[in-house]
Amino acid sequence: MESADRIGRLGGSLTKAERRVAEVVLEQPQLVAFGTVAELAAAAGAGAATVVRLATKLGFDGFTELQSSVQHDLANQLRPAAQRIREPVGTDLVGRHLQLEQANVQTSLGSIDPAALADAVAHLADAAARVFVLAGDNSRGVAQQFVVDLGALRDDVFVLDGNEIAVRRQIALLRPTDVLVTLDFRRYERWLVGAAVDAARAGVWAVTVTDSLLSPLAAHAQRAFVVAAAGAGPFDSHIGTLAVFNVLVTGVADQLRAVATERLDRLEAVWQHALTDR
Repeated sequence: MESADRIGRLGGSLTKAERRVAEVVLEQPQLVAFGTVAELAAAAGAGAATVVRLATKLGFDGFTELQSSVQHDLANQLRPAAQRIREPVGTDLVGRHLQLEQANVQTSLGSIDPAALADAVAHLADAAARVFVLAGDNSRGVAQQFVVDLGALRDDVFVLDGNEIAVRRQIALLRPTDVLVTLDFRRYERWLVGAAVDAARAGVWAVTVTDSLLSPLAAHAQRAFVVAAAGAGPFDSHIGTLAVFNVLVTGVADQLRAVATERLDRLEAVWQHALTDR
């Protein structure tokens, strides 16, 4: 989301009042998209002048342009594959994909906050914590790869899978020492968000990989990594997601180097033994 990206880049340069307005922009985009300056100011406990000043600081030509940007982003977030497939992609299919995927990786990795990364890696590398990964249907494949890679480095890495009731029952049995990794994109699956809420209420530490700071998953996680998922075709791209997961796995490997090295040596020995048996 353009406004969220700009807020993220400003970082600590916002005043306290501007930060309150920015939080409303991130948490209540519908209010910004369809409300007034006065309504946004009231929701943030700030003055109308602060709203206009923030819009200008974000690089918009006043509140109206900020509002138009949020409206555009909300519309794009809700566009289904059935709509996107009707859009022509042009003749240079490979070139179009190359451009988009390079931008996806650059944006996804470029937005990672070092403190958030260090915190997430520390929790994922904690041997006392079990790690559970919960993904939406369209993201299940990339989540499974993350589980395989992380599981090669440490014990107790699991996929939360099955129907809604099965997943909610597994969530109910999580411990406060566990770590939950959630993954889902626009048109977030309601049951998955509900499971994330259950985990948060149980005191489970959570990290999410999602497509916006406005994602409901980000609201129920201690750390959120925002990935770009633009696709040349009708479906979201998972290249940026894979890149972020690879960074997390690499960080854990570095934290657990001694243990992970011994585990990978054992796995390699199994592979080599299988080769000699052919």
